Amino acid sequence: DDLALAVKRHATSKITSLNDLMRVSSMGFRGEALSSIASVARLSIQTKSADDTGWELQADNSYDNIKLQPCAHPQGTTITVKDLFYNIPARKKFLKSEQTEFRHINLMLKKLALVHPQIEFELLHNQKNSFHYPPVTIAHWIKRVAKILGNEFAQNTLEVKNSLDNMTLHGWIARPTFSRSQADMQYFYVNQRMVRDKSVLHAIKMAYSDVLYHGRFSAFVLFLTLDPAWVDVNVHPGKTEVRFREAGFIHDFIYKTVKAVIEQQRPDGVASASPMAEQGFDATASFSENTITKSENQNPESVFSEPQQTAFAYQQTPASGKNYSVNDVLPLYEKLYQHQQPINTQDETVPPLGFALGQLHGVYILAQNAQGLILVDMHAAHERITYETLKKGFEQRQIKVQPLLVPQKLMLSESEADLVEAYQQWFARFGLELDRISSEAILIRSVPTILSQANVEAMVRDVLADLAEYGNSNRIEERINQVLSSMACHGAVRANRKLTLAEMNALLRDMEQTEKSDQCNHGRPTWLLMDMKQLDALFMRGQ
Repeated sequence: DDLALAVKRHATSKITSLNDLMRVSSMGFRGEALSSIASVARLSIQTKSADDTGWELQADNSYDNIKLQPCAHPQGTTITVKDLFYNIPARKKFLKSEQTEFRHINLMLKKLALVHPQIEFELLHNQKNSFHYPPVTIAHWIKRVAKILGNEFAQNTLEVKNSLDNMTLHGWIARPTFSRSQADMQYFYVNQRMVRDKSVLHAIKMAYSDVLYHGRFSAFVLFLTLDPAWVDVNVHPGKTEVRFREAGFIHDFIYKTVKAVIEQQRPDGVASASPMAEQGFDATASFSENTITKSENQNPESVFSEPQQTAFAYQQTPASGKNYSVNDVLPLYEKLYQHQQPINTQDETVPPLGFALGQLHGVYILAQNAQGLILVDMHAAHERITYETLKKGFEQRQIKVQPLLVPQKLMLSESEADLVEAYQQWFARFGLELDRISSEAILIRSVPTILSQANVEAMVRDVLADLAEYGNSNRIEERINQVLSSMACHGAVRANRKLTLAEMNALLRDMEQTEKSDQCNHGRPTWLLMDMKQLDALFMRGQ
């Protein structure tokens, strides 16, 4: 009985009441897929339930002209579509080449396979197996991800998992060092539905600011689960876009979750196990703290006015999973360099970045840890440490405001002026005092001191465009961070500056305690590890 109805228009819709329109939980909406296919192709459905005989339905060029007859078929359903658009040649002319259409099919099935790890997927093309993904358990979901997106992606992922108000975000994001030249490895699902939402992409882009190399794109596979009543899935014919009821709230939730995962990373996984937990940690290095303490009454521009007088100093910081105090480290350090004894790989007192051996051409620090050789770009590493210290110091001293002697008048559209009025307090948090003086004009009365030389008018227009599009903007923070980043770059140690072993080790310890220390401010890696297996392979040892 159900088989005969399956190809009728609207017959497979899951909407049974008006309330269902507000909580669409199925992947479809109107229930017309099979009837639409039947009208443009030769459709055959064979099916058998556990307690019935097999039946076959054939529909040719019509969802009304169908044939139903018994057939031999194992339990389950097989749907066969042949001769697509054979009866509509005008539409068939707009099909791409066979290779292009197959690529679309291939990508669509991979998108489905990513979100349904417990289901087996196999694709055959011209009697050849294109791919085969056996089912995996939820605990081994990453194996399915690795088969689809590659082992390199899987090996460079950070796991994301956070819940708030019956809303859960989980999945994997790539480390900033694993970036793409295009946005071809970005998969986001809302209640198991693959979507491309501008607000979501903007939130993730904001989270990756400061760590992604310019012109590169992040990679991620993320799944957002929330109450179906919070999302409207019927705003796009292809269901590839959605509209959230609380778009700003969900934007902030995604942004803060992804940002926290990125920020909590430390060398060799020193990050805390739960990045969303209330840590109250201090991620700054001691030499930077001393500098800020001396400069509490100065503008941020002068924080690193005398970088050469700044010395490295070791500090124990509770930010990491393990604390390496001076008393713990010194005996091991003496054992290594006074008695030339090798590091025990099982010794938990060995810090993740090990101990410095020396400098290479005044640019790189060579260090030895339990796994092998560590190479550190000292300028890039010190730049990140300095930058994070500056940002924290800037926030703690609050933003200093510079009133304008002559307020700047800015002409806007009426909708933009409405946004200024609605977000007036939000602008004030960043030191921007904006007053609306007419339906299409505002006055800029004050700006943050650090942006006194910036083009504030252009920045305000850009921020308003973001607020209109996404309900949020990080452009002001970006401009402030650009200034602080430039200061950090000038304040960091330069190439060819000779460091003592004590200074090198202090820099390594500071890296272990500083958030985002795997990359510099410009997204370049700050360190890399060559383990003993890699080194042995270079010299063909054991071969």
